[in-house]
Amino acid sequence: MALVRSFRNVLAALAAAACFPGLAAAAQETGQAEGWKLCNKTSYILEAAVGRPEGTGLTVDGWLKLQPGTCRVAVETPLEPKFHFLYGRTSTAHRGGTREWGGRTMLCVDPTGSFTIENPPECSAMGLEARGFRPVEVTSTRRWTTDFTEIENYDLETARSAGLQRLLEEAGVTSGAVDGHIGHRTRVAIGEFLKSNGLPENTSDADLIDFLEQVAKERGRNVGFTLCNRTKSRVWSAIARRGAEGWESRGWWMLEAGGCSRVIDRPLRGTEYYVYGEMEDGTKVRTLAKASDAFCVGHAKFAIIGRDQCEASAYRTALFAATPPPDDRKLVFEFFERDFAKAGANDR
Repeated sequence: MALVRSFRNVLAALAAAACFPGLAAAAQETGQAEGWKLCNKTSYILEAAVGRPEGTGLTVDGWLKLQPGTCRVAVETPLEPKFHFLYGRTSTAHRGGTREWGGRTMLCVDPTGSFTIENPPECSAMGLEARGFRPVEVTSTRRWTTDFTEIENYDLETARSAGLQRLLEEAGVTSGAVDGHIGHRTRVAIGEFLKSNGLPENTSDADLIDFLEQVAKERGRNVGFTLCNRTKSRVWSAIARRGAEGWESRGWWMLEAGGCSRVIDRPLRGTEYYVYGEMEDGTKVRTLAKASDAFCVGHAKFAIIGRDQCEASAYRTALFAATPPPDDRKLVFEFFERDFAKAGANDR
């Protein structure tokens, strides 16, 4: 059931709508579909949320599912020739964490399911979360199209094929290049997959993508390394392990209260894994109380090989905590408030 809440204006946050990487605001009045149409020209299954003007206010709707290579109408005609707002995220079936398409206009969403929200002034008080939306200036009352894109610059047809390739690998069916060109070997693997799952040979690409998404989600739950935040505050997290080139540390993953992130999405190798966390507490941060293993961390997103002389390489040293060993090549680590020391005087 949709969540409906009524508040006042947030449209004062309008900024000039310049193009940005990953989301091409294709201001077109072509095609037959009426209304604001969203097209997914990426190799990922996307879930979109839109902010649409209503009078002096704004209503945010989500989530509109977009298979690779498909278009769907997000806002029906007649359109208001005003700024609209757009945010997209990848399906949890995809490995490597959530990828986002958005901007800097912060609007509220319900990350857990379908919603319709009218102008909430504060997200957390309503059990919602803020996400960065991109302004899209719509100047037509009838038709408008906005494309989600990625660096490979697929068209709709190749995006569809690339999406199938990606899901086939993530579901464990076959592996190979994600390039939008499906060869004979991949077609044979698809046929064997359909047969082994009792699906007809003429299963459509749309139905196959839906089925593969569910298989990939289930497979993802049973492999890799997942971090979960069981506190009431935001936690910035990092991990460390012994890799092919020696000790390595990686971060940051932002974990909202109650949220999780799969930071390694393949079966784990070895037994030594470490975690680091910084929990926000006003203007201060709280770090893990029982942490004694030193690794390097960066000020922004980082992947660091080695754990010595961090400051000499413009990093800083942080104390990580050892995790329990993986169970059946997977590991889930949960941050609880009791795990963090009292707030210190220094910001992150």
